[in-house]
Amino acid sequence: MTSLNPNMAATFAPPVMEARRWLEGVEFSADTPLLNVSQAAPVDPPPAPLRAAMAEMVMEDDGTHLYGPVLGLEALRTEIAETWSAAYGGKISTDQVAITSGCNQAFAASIALLAAPGDEVILPTPWYFNHKMWLDMSGVTAVPLPTDQNLMPSAEDAARLLTSRTRAIALVSPNNPGGVEYPAEVLTEFRDLCRTRGIALIVDETYRDFDSRDGAPHTLFQDDWDDTLIHLYSFSKTYRLTGHRVGALIASPNLLAEAEKFLDTVTICPNQLGQRAALWGMQNLGPWVAEQRTEILNRRDAITSGFPALTERGWHLHGCGAYFAYMRHPFAQASNLLAQRMVRDIGVLCLPGTMFVPPDDPTGPATLRIAFANIDTDGIETLYKRLETLS
Repeated sequence: MTSLNPNMAATFAPPVMEARRWLEGVEFSADTPLLNVSQAAPVDPPPAPLRAAMAEMVMEDDGTHLYGPVLGLEALRTEIAETWSAAYGGKISTDQVAITSGCNQAFAASIALLAAPGDEVILPTPWYFNHKMWLDMSGVTAVPLPTDQNLMPSAEDAARLLTSRTRAIALVSPNNPGGVEYPAEVLTEFRDLCRTRGIALIVDETYRDFDSRDGAPHTLFQDDWDDTLIHLYSFSKTYRLTGHRVGALIASPNLLAEAEKFLDTVTICPNQLGQRAALWGMQNLGPWVAEQRTEILNRRDAITSGFPALTERGWHLHGCGAYFAYMRHPFAQASNLLAQRMVRDIGVLCLPGTMFVPPDDPTGPATLRIAFANIDTDGIETLYKRLETLS
């Protein structure tokens, strides 16, 4: 039998795919249809005006079907630079922006730029499992940074984990899986630590358009930021372009020149239709995005306002925001087994905390992640009623 790359063989299977297998052979009644709160991806297509624009692009713009620049369409890169500069009160130029095939590729490219096998990258726990998976595949050690009861990481704690092999600290805000929005001062403390120690700070803001705070969530772009900061973004959630794979990597021009090697080798260029759709969305869908944000915030409010009924039964809400709620359950059964039982007993599919922490982390068996973006407020009420019956 052909031998596998040991790093690949040691990487765990995709968690969402594993959870979907729990549905096999389970029948759901009309009274208790499946509530799928396992994945943080829109299930609806892009809004009709965007789909109409995309149809026209396919028929009228020949460039939609051809190779394009490795680092992405200049018009989209410029739009991002200008929009981000205004939103964050900083200065970002076109040559500091690259377009990637989704935000996961932006992270993969960042690690390929920074770390070699045997190097280390610090990830707060609970972590985004695809970040951990890419580090494992790359032979880069993911160093877990435990967070507090509110899932907040500490730069002071991170400083104690730094070694001569540390190449970056990677943060996600609003957080996946925890939903927590990191305060500006927390991000500044991490930036200052990374700058002092000569390592990169990677900040993944995939869910920035659903942040509950008005105005810029941080000030990281308000100085000569590109000596330290690498910023990641995704268009998948904002414009429902999940299948078109469009993300962004914002960093120094020198780093992006190196990233071009990785991106050219892996995909040659980002999806042309997806890039054009993202640009059209940025230029035309501002009010629609604002409506979507309001709806997500309403669902977040429904999660928090309804939670006291679970608190009475021993549950605890660690974090809530963007698409996610991260909660501790009151049962002796480990979450990886509990989550499978929830499918059969109450028709709820969610992900266990064991998928977001190292195997020896005691918080994993005690926690669950609920991705609530695809259920409305009535669905959240139904979810809570079902959780109340769990024993």
